[in-house]
Amino acid sequence: MNVIVIGAGIMGTTFAILAKELAPELDITILERLDGAGAGNSWVFNNAGTGHEANCELNYTPVDAEVISVEKALKIHAQFNVAKQFWAYLIEKGAIKDPTSFINQTKHCTIVSESAIEELRLRFKEMSAHHFFEHMRYSEDFDEIKSWIPYAMEGRPRHEKMAATVIETGTDVNFGALTEQMAEYAVKDLGVRIQYGTHVKRVHRSPSGTWLVETKSRGVASRYKSDVLFVGAGGGAFPILKKSHLPFAKRFTGFPVGGRFLQAPISAEQADHYRAKTYGKAKVGAPPMSVPHLDLRVAEGQYYLLFGPFASFKPVLEKGRGLLDYLGSMRLHDIPGLLNVVLEHFPLVKYLVSETFKGEKSMFKELDNFAPGLSKKFNWKPVEAGQRVQIIKDGDLQMGTEILVSRDKTYGTLLGASPGASVSPEVMLRCLEQLLPSIFAKEQARIKKKEIFPEDDLDALINNPDRYREIRDAVNRQLGITQSRAQ
Repeated sequence: MNVIVIGAGIMGTTFAILAKELAPELDITILERLDGAGAGNSWVFNNAGTGHEANCELNYTPVDAEVISVEKALKIHAQFNVAKQFWAYLIEKGAIKDPTSFINQTKHCTIVSESAIEELRLRFKEMSAHHFFEHMRYSEDFDEIKSWIPYAMEGRPRHEKMAATVIETGTDVNFGALTEQMAEYAVKDLGVRIQYGTHVKRVHRSPSGTWLVETKSRGVASRYKSDVLFVGAGGGAFPILKKSHLPFAKRFTGFPVGGRFLQAPISAEQADHYRAKTYGKAKVGAPPMSVPHLDLRVAEGQYYLLFGPFASFKPVLEKGRGLLDYLGSMRLHDIPGLLNVVLEHFPLVKYLVSETFKGEKSMFKELDNFAPGLSKKFNWKPVEAGQRVQIIKDGDLQMGTEILVSRDKTYGTLLGASPGASVSPEVMLRCLEQLLPSIFAKEQARIKKKEIFPEDDLDALINNPDRYREIRDAVNRQLGITQSRAQ
């Protein structure tokens, strides 16, 4: 069977590896617009690099009438545990030689001011009662919080009331470096072909039912044939979906959200002083991706602090692509949905427009509001992040991700954003189960799946503490993640 994958980012590359590991007989080709794997939204500074497992993100535990909902947090944490199993497998196979090349242990902290202390206290009570978050700690003590996140606390007055939580076993993930290594493994060891610099112009069905993928590479037009087509191209998945003429394509369009960060290089000693990702509380009307956070980042052995994000509205599907691409992805039936989002989410649209025109002075002011005096401590500069395209489904704005598979199981795609890359192995496994279910009917594939994922049942991880701890501890050893003695 011939399979074409569009996009050599974290999603497309993960999909190709899983498919080839489970069914070596598949003939898989990846088509990538850029000149390397993981060079789009997966690239290290096109995202925050947080290993999202709901340790510190308040938007994953929404509050309704003073009741904290933890269901979303539990699912995301379980999904990340499945992701770590996949990465540990790649390390064991030798596909990745050094786990620190892409994943580094980093405290995950949440800090709130006086107005949100009760919310954080309730969140801690609910979450720490579950085995996923049994090592979470809570404090309102200035000195203790400062010992966790010194750079976020150095300039604060001691009398300021605040609260914080910490989990020592969080991670910073360089998804670009991870994707590059996975792509090399896919080509050299699994026989996957990757065609770089190849822009997909059109996809359509032939009379025989085969997918025809029309591309252009350095001015040369080409056509590929595929029995099964998977599109993991980030925001670029939307225009391809529209060109597919599948019935459900009319239900979806994209709402682009961009972002910037402040970035500062730091020394190894400074990184040891602040080895954390510290998340705050988003402004009213801000999108979930705009939760302010001060992060340690590790990229190719160098250390950085990253603060942001500063959201923006840019009508482009991917970083480096233009307005015409976005307009070309639109259809007349998409316009009512976009207008509905503008009307229903006007505070969000207003916020994005105002953020778009925010200058460096205002960005430094926000940094100092979050961590007083920090703007003068390091050499900060603004950097542009990747472009996210949120789903508009049936006229309503969606903040998650969605797998779409055609009725005949020949076309699959992933739309949406966060938590995205962090849970890519679990999401791509589910996509494979829907798109290529015949694979899993073979005993060889089921044995291989168990080798890659000792436990991929999210309910088992959520409801069986002993099983979860067994899996967690095994993969953490492979990934170099250790539990703090202080806990």
